[in-house]
Amino acid sequence: MDWLAEKGGIWLPKLARKEAASLCLTGISWYDRKEEQRRLKMDAKQVFKKNQVHQGQVVDLTHEGQGVVKIEGYPFFVEGVIPGEQVAIKVLKVGKSFGFARLEEVLTPSPDRVEITDPIGRQIGTMTLQHMAYPAQLKAKQALVKQVFSRLGKFPESLEVRPTYGMDHPWQYRNKAQIPVRTVKGQLETGFFRKNSHQLVPVENFHIQDPAIDQAILVTRDILRQLGYSAYDEESRKGQIRHIIVKRGHYSGQVMLILVVNGKGLPAEDKLIKALTKAIPNLVSLVLNSHTQANNVIMGPTNRLLWGQPVYQDQMLGLDFSISPHSFYQVNTPQAEALYRYALEAADLSGSETVLDAYCGIGTISLALARQAGQVYAMEIVPEAIDMARANAEANGLSNVTFQAGKAEEVLPAWQAEGIHFDVAVVDPPRKGLDPEFVKTLIELAPDKIVYVSCNPATCARDCQLLAQAGYELQWVQPVDLFPKTAHIEVVGLLERKG
Repeated sequence: MDWLAEKGGIWLPKLARKEAASLCLTGISWYDRKEEQRRLKMDAKQVFKKNQVHQGQVVDLTHEGQGVVKIEGYPFFVEGVIPGEQVAIKVLKVGKSFGFARLEEVLTPSPDRVEITDPIGRQIGTMTLQHMAYPAQLKAKQALVKQVFSRLGKFPESLEVRPTYGMDHPWQYRNKAQIPVRTVKGQLETGFFRKNSHQLVPVENFHIQDPAIDQAILVTRDILRQLGYSAYDEESRKGQIRHIIVKRGHYSGQVMLILVVNGKGLPAEDKLIKALTKAIPNLVSLVLNSHTQANNVIMGPTNRLLWGQPVYQDQMLGLDFSISPHSFYQVNTPQAEALYRYALEAADLSGSETVLDAYCGIGTISLALARQAGQVYAMEIVPEAIDMARANAEANGLSNVTFQAGKAEEVLPAWQAEGIHFDVAVVDPPRKGLDPEFVKTLIELAPDKIVYVSCNPATCARDCQLLAQAGYELQWVQPVDLFPKTAHIEVVGLLERKG
């Protein structure tokens, strides 16, 4: 497993450890080969000791939003700093090639430094860039994407990486919350786990979350306390309530509440249902999810509807969608709409094209494509998602979409055998990127255009290079900020077949 896999779950085959570690948000790599050779001759553990305080300048930001501070050429990763700042840091850990330190004092602040709005966000590791002015965040993310496609994707510096599309109000954007429930100071409590631990930090106002969701969580917590329910304990595997999940439609305002429980049910469910349905505005669905396994997966496989309807509704690009407890739905609706608009721009459909939508989920991109294409063929490995996609297509009166559940290497050859030729292929894979077998099949399909929507620029760059080697030319990349105040960034890329 390479360094990026250890740090962030990113698979980058044949990627040098130092090259991966040096991916930086500002686009200037902290890694220098000559300095690395000098460091190898220096025993860092002899030079730097835990709890020592050093002064240095922040030279870069990593892909995780940590600052890079070099002391005698040796890089320390430090949270809460901005390139150009002079800082005092305390050593936490020293490794062979890099170490970790804590910010003690900002000696010379950056003009881009702003007051932290939510100090708890730093404790739980969610808002790693909230100390940086939002325009600077957007520039840093654009620079990261440029560097990823240049260094990892081996694309020329001249590749058009557009300015990051951001938000006018980069707060309170999350339409979904998955909140652990634990016992704190003798009572049932909700919040988030402290970074790199399972110690619960109580949170009542999560600044990047829809305030109505915050309120629904607090109301649910208080009702669970009043009715005497117990919080789950990971060590003993006892206790009733593991997680509270709230989903809310950005446009509809409809709320789905999911209680993840350690068992098949709860005592006094009638009282609980009556209290929750009375207290939570716009609640349309109350679901009990059974999860009895000793693991860190948030939801179990089985849902039971306690009250209301099994789905909630919302809109995306003017289309109506029903969303189930297990459905994937982008957590920032306005920015997801921007992401999909860029995908539609890249597809540039005239109304006659046959389009492939791989990894289609519940059909959010598929149905937007169907309004502009002749025919859309959409596939997804999760059967439940395909059922939802078909229902969503019917609800929107779209009949020019064919949905199929199954693996790409099985579904696509079957469509090929039917004589289907795709003019445009749209892919929106998970963080690990495209499966190698899918890439091979996609190249054989030879669509004129490939529109790549990605939540991981590193694997997107890798896959785009494979497609470039097969005769496609990457025209442009558009970063879209779905997660302001964090280091995450999504991209849309357009590839066109040469000749």
